Amino acid sequence: MKPAMETAAEEHTEQSQERKVNSRAEMEIGRYHWMYPGSKNHQYHPVPTLGDRASPLSSPGCFECCIKCLGGVPYASLVATILCFSGVALFCGCGHVALAGTVAILEQHFSTNTSDHALLSEVIQLVQYVIYGIASFFFLYGIILLAEGFYTTSAVKELHGEFKTTACGRCISGMFVFLTYVLGVAWLGVFGFSAVPVFMFYNIWSTCEVIRSPQTNGTAGVEQICVDIRQYGIIPWNAFPGKICGSALENICNTNEFYVSYHLFIVACAGAGATVIALIHFLMILSSNWAYLKDASKMQACQDIKAKEEQELQDIQSRSKEQLNSYT
Repeated sequence: MKPAMETAAEEHTEQSQERKVNSRAEMEIGRYHWMYPGSKNHQYHPVPTLGDRASPLSSPGCFECCIKCLGGVPYASLVATILCFSGVALFCGCGHVALAGTVAILEQHFSTNTSDHALLSEVIQLVQYVIYGIASFFFLYGIILLAEGFYTTSAVKELHGEFKTTACGRCISGMFVFLTYVLGVAWLGVFGFSAVPVFMFYNIWSTCEVIRSPQTNGTAGVEQICVDIRQYGIIPWNAFPGKICGSALENICNTNEFYVSYHLFIVACAGAGATVIALIHFLMILSSNWAYLKDASKMQACQDIKAKEEQELQDIQSRSKEQLNSYT
């Protein structure tokens, strides 16, 4: 009887120890759930083994890779870049040639003395050099914005691995937003300034149309219809002749320099307007990308915290199982 009683006592002791271990593990897990409520309903998935992984034969084909690459193209940034390049090219190319034609018209007809328009010639030459700098700067800036669009699109869509962003990257995106805003405001001024020569040439052209009209053509009043270029302030009041009237003005309108310069100024003004639209488009894209990066970084931080909590919970469970195995 005694050995039977000793065996029963040992079994009772082992069961009580197991209950203590189980209760201790349950208390630790319950305390963890109380500290991290978001981890109660989490389901754990086993880590796939080498046999579960896809074989090279089941890898996506060329069509899937092309679709993935096309999905990473920032089409909005691409359209804005093409529009920006086109606008800057039209403004710089046409404006440069139109300014040269304007100087030729002034020297031949409105200001025969070189000293009268010397300052204007220097200003026009300076503007032509500035045009070279504008073209070079916006060529590089458009490529940088397009590259930033590729980076942001690929990062947000997680096309090339796990999404990672830093405070420096978000700061650079914010800097591009500010710089594009400043450039947009500056180009609004350029657009308004480019409309001034269009207005001047339009007034001259409309005056020539009045001279050519049947009501005034061949009459004595034709010689009283004049254009005084000095009133626009581009040459001083003592410039000679400064004012052209009648048939002489009509001859100016018939010259190739006037025709080409007038239409090139119109195209340059349109190019400046297209550049303003492109910069506004860029501004909307960069603001949207910056907001996406900010939200994605917050989401990534939450996922990192959740993964850390899950790892801690797995560690607690593994320690509990080890303690349970050590008592059995």
